[in-house]
Amino acid sequence: MTPILMVLICLGLSLGPRTHVQAGTLPKPTLRAEPGSVITQGSPVTLRCQGRLQVQAYRLYREKNPASWVRRIQRELVKKGYFPIASITSEHAGRYRCQYYSRNHSSELSDLLELVVTAYSKPTLSALPSPVVASGGNVTLQCVSQVAFDGFVLCKEGEDEHPQRLNSHFHARGWSWAVFSVVPVSPSRRWSYRCYSYDSRSPYVWSLPSDVLELLVPGVSKKPSLSVQPGPVMTPAENLTLQCGSDAGYDRFVLYKEGERDFLQRPGRQPQAGLSQANFPLGPVSHSHGGCYRCCGAHNLSSEWSAPSDPLDILISEHFYDTVSLSVQPGPTVASGENVTLLCQSWGQFHTFLLTKEGAAHPPLRLRSEHGAHQHQAEFPMGPVTSAHAGTYRCYSSLSSNPYLLSHPSDPLELMVSGAAETLSPSQNQTDSKTGQHPQDYTVENLIRMGVAGLVLVVLGILLFEAQHSRRSPQDAACR
Repeated sequence: MTPILMVLICLGLSLGPRTHVQAGTLPKPTLRAEPGSVITQGSPVTLRCQGRLQVQAYRLYREKNPASWVRRIQRELVKKGYFPIASITSEHAGRYRCQYYSRNHSSELSDLLELVVTAYSKPTLSALPSPVVASGGNVTLQCVSQVAFDGFVLCKEGEDEHPQRLNSHFHARGWSWAVFSVVPVSPSRRWSYRCYSYDSRSPYVWSLPSDVLELLVPGVSKKPSLSVQPGPVMTPAENLTLQCGSDAGYDRFVLYKEGERDFLQRPGRQPQAGLSQANFPLGPVSHSHGGCYRCCGAHNLSSEWSAPSDPLDILISEHFYDTVSLSVQPGPTVASGENVTLLCQSWGQFHTFLLTKEGAAHPPLRLRSEHGAHQHQAEFPMGPVTSAHAGTYRCYSSLSSNPYLLSHPSDPLELMVSGAAETLSPSQNQTDSKTGQHPQDYTVENLIRMGVAGLVLVVLGILLFEAQHSRRSPQDAACR
């Protein structure tokens, strides 16, 4: 018995009267599904077999069970290698091969084609712990179904040839899941996935696909900047909008929160030449918005994202109702050059205190809480102070279990710095390591004061000269 006849018998088919055909002497054809091999129930699909030489006839075979539906196709279409399905059902699912004949010779069988029908409710696909993955790193993808299926399939978008299959884990409440490992990832490609669930008794009848999960793999190109107005400390119900921008001309931006399983994408706009940015409105603030955010940018012609922005902490106040107080030593009005300490205190047992200044660009200062005088407190030293330290301060407290949720703020404390502006030494002109302040040599106000003082001195000099001249004696005048 020839090898080709043995294969056909295993498929449950035979060549009938064509036993004289020389089997397997022609090159194998190609078999493909149009528009794809994974089709939603009720949708049309066509299996196309294509040989390399002049073909007289085509045949389509299904593994294990004969494809009885093929007999209902018009002969003219079959002769051309077309096997259309107007509305696919589970009857059509399975593994197919095809073959063609020419002048008493048959071809080899084509490669296997798995035709899958999707019919059940879709599972959910998520990345653990986050869809943001470092270049070259591994990531775990979890597919979960509310139905107790015993198998799952993971497919990478654009690569249907080798999907991953895993057996399920089952939960007592009836749902099932599987965990896939994806290794390694690089920023030069897009990494998008879907997953399916199925019953092993019908391995080619799957659920509908999960929503697409795209992994974000930051690259090394210039990082954008991330900002929030009016400041990083928000109160519930305020509208929160984060802005990601860059002078690298990125066409799109993505925003993500560390630890979350999703991220947001927005197209970039150019408010001015050489600058692109995107706004991410997150709506009215709730406690769930607290966290650490970053953003990345990318060009439309590239699949590679930029390096991530510096982290931006969004802090939500008014979560705890403990009273926090803020005081200053030696007092709220100090001379330029003095040392000052701001003291934040609370009766509640908090782990951290935060100090903010209205209008400051730098993030809040953080210090661990210390127990003293029956209260928990933190001392924020400043100095020597300059006019740049003047302003309105508030303090908050937080717990280490969630550092992004804060207490109600203390009453505002206004710090006033008196005295003429001084020229700062190089060490003073740098950022203070404890306070994070950025002193300036002179403010506009100080320059105006110096100008007015100089003008007053000139006027006084003129008046003094006139007074001395008027007291001179007549003899002095005659000598001249």
